[in-house]
Parts: sequence; structure tokens; C-alpha cells
Amino acid sequence: MLLDSGRDCPRCEDRQVDRRAQRHAVVAAVDAAMPGASEAERRTAAERQLHETVTARTWAKAREWEQYRARKAAAAQARSEAAAAQPAPGVPAVPVAPVVLPAPRPAAVVPAPEAETADVDGAQELVLEDLTREQVRDWRVKAMKDHQVVFDHIDRYGETSARRLFSNQLVDQAQRLSGTRHLVLGHTTWGQA
Repeated sequence: MLLDSGRDCPRCEDRQVDRRAQRHAVVAAVDAAMPGASEAERRTAAERQLHETVTARTWAKAREWEQYRARKAAAAQARSEAAAAQPAPGVPAVPVAPVVLPAPRPAAVVPAPEAETADVDGAQELVLEDLTREQVRDWRVKAMKDHQVVFDHIDRYGETSARRLFSNQLVDQAQRLSGTRHLVLGHTTWGQA
């Protein structure tokens, strides 16, 4: 019985149902195996078979718990060995070679996005690795305003470079909208619309 509600315990009820089902299965098996035996002989055989089944199940459960405790003890032992292998705090570990960082590369002078798009056949090449965060942001803002910037970049440097500079989403959007005639009120006069 549950103390807080006074109702029957559902787990105990489940166990009782399981035991009854197990008893009925054993009795049915004994009845099928001993059709000509008396009621007392069948009852004795059923009790013996039920006892053997319950004992085997109990031993199997005990073995599982033993294995569980052994695994848990082995894990605790491994943790304690690992903790013992750790150096004490304040004790220097094996000396580590100093890390030498390469000298920073000088920033390349990259023209502003407006100058770059205006000078399409100029000698200055756009190197993505040399762009600063602000320059990349400026390129992306310009591409969001005018998708032709994306197409010009694809024509000059290839689609992979455009996807790295502008983002996959922006390139896909520009390509998707390129085939449609949509109304951009910021760039279209009323006479052309």
C-alpha cells in the first residue's frame, strides 16, 4: 500500500500478476507433460518446476548484481588510479616546449567594394584571406542591396569564392531571384514598373 495515498502499490500488483502468469504457465506445461497423472502428482511436479524456475531466476538476478558491483568497483579503481597518476597541484608537469606563433602577415591593401566593382578589369586581385571583418561585412551588405555584385564576383572568381565571401544563403537567394522579374521599389521607377 502507498503511504501517501492509501492505494495499492502498482509495482506490487505487477509482481503478483507476473507470478500468477508464471504459475499458470508452469501448471499448463506440467499438465501437458503428465496427462495420465493424478492431481497430487501434477501438483507436486508443478511445485517442483515452479521452485526450480524461481530459484534459477533468483540466481540469475544475483549474478547480474554481482557483475554490476564488479564493474562499478573496477570503474572506481580506474578513477582512483587515474587520480593518483595526476600530478599534485603546484607541482610542474613535464616541461612543455614553448609555443612559437608565426608573425602576423601585413594586411593587404584592398580597395573598397565600390572601387572594386567599378574597376572590373583592374590588376588588383581580391584575396579572401586578406579581407578584414569590416571589408567582408561591406561586401555582404552591398550584395544584399544589389545581387549583381554576387554575379560579378562569380564571373570573375568563381562560385566557390562567392559562397565563401557572401555565404551560401545569399548566393542561393541571388540565383533564385535572378530568373524572376520582381519589383524592387528602391531601384525601379514607376514608369518602368
